[in-house]
Amino acid sequence: MNNTEYTKLSTYDYFLPEELIAQTPLEKRDESRLLVFNRNTKEIEHKQFKNILDFLRPGDVLVVNNTRVLPARIFAYKETGAKVELLLHKRYSLTDWEVVMGNAKRVHIGNILTINEELKCELIEIKEDGNRVVRFIYNGVFEDILNRVGSMPLPPYIHKKLKDKERYQTVYNKVVGSSAAPTAGLHFTKELLKKVQDIGVEIVEVTLDVGLGTFRPCKDEDITQHIMHTEHYSMSQEVADKINKAKAENRRVIAVGTTSVRTLESVAQKFTPLIADDDNTSIFIYPPYEFKVVDALITNFHLPKSTLIMLVSSFAGYENTMRIYNEAVDNKYRFFSFGDAMFIE
Repeated sequence: MNNTEYTKLSTYDYFLPEELIAQTPLEKRDESRLLVFNRNTKEIEHKQFKNILDFLRPGDVLVVNNTRVLPARIFAYKETGAKVELLLHKRYSLTDWEVVMGNAKRVHIGNILTINEELKCELIEIKEDGNRVVRFIYNGVFEDILNRVGSMPLPPYIHKKLKDKERYQTVYNKVVGSSAAPTAGLHFTKELLKKVQDIGVEIVEVTLDVGLGTFRPCKDEDITQHIMHTEHYSMSQEVADKINKAKAENRRVIAVGTTSVRTLESVAQKFTPLIADDDNTSIFIYPPYEFKVVDALITNFHLPKSTLIMLVSSFAGYENTMRIYNEAVDNKYRFFSFGDAMFIE
């Protein structure tokens, strides 16, 4: 395939029966299925996620995204009683947030919306892209109130209610700020992570605040015209040093999820060797792309025509990726956020 084919949106389509879209998480995180693809031998193996231990090596560096998802979906009411849905998108200050607002045409600048007796907000700005900026009015700790009134902003393809909010969080979450989960990490348990460390794998943490833009479809047939969403990330000097040392010693850097990939490759585009960095990124990875840091990838199965399947195609190779996806469909893997995983080495 020539390079111009890789920039066509239709190239990244595949057939997915709707019943393969996972609606709920498995009872045990690490009992999801794991498709393993070796880029050298082109061999595919079918395992359970807890078998990831068989494919990790002493000296590997496993990079996880330690972000925590906000219960960012809240409902508010106008004085008339009209119901308005708010999805928290980006924080500007202690009180001001950019939001995606449902029934937005009914709400005008200066209107006060009531969430409950603890929390209200005022619409203060309408942005060019249609998002709104609201100023929250409350007494106490905003995050505590949000935990009481908010619900998880599950992806639009999930139609069942999540019984336990923590199942849309990784077990290593720390830094509050995401509107969506870094879902490749949902398969790890604390016990499995301990076993990973026991075989000599080093686990390091970066942070990327996953935005709602991660669900934004790519609509342009020429994908180079797609405007990628912007997300905030950070990497400490300690983590940068550990990754630099691993690369110098030819040890593998394994990214858990596309969010970790975007963080690592964003820093590497600016600094070689890596240094501490705290910035925003709108990196868009599609074939052909030369990865500067990532040697192996743990990821879920992504939507047809999504920027995420383009990223995976860059890493595994386009033809290999389509073969992997077709085999996953044939073997009835569970897809998307609560679905199964793959390990590409």
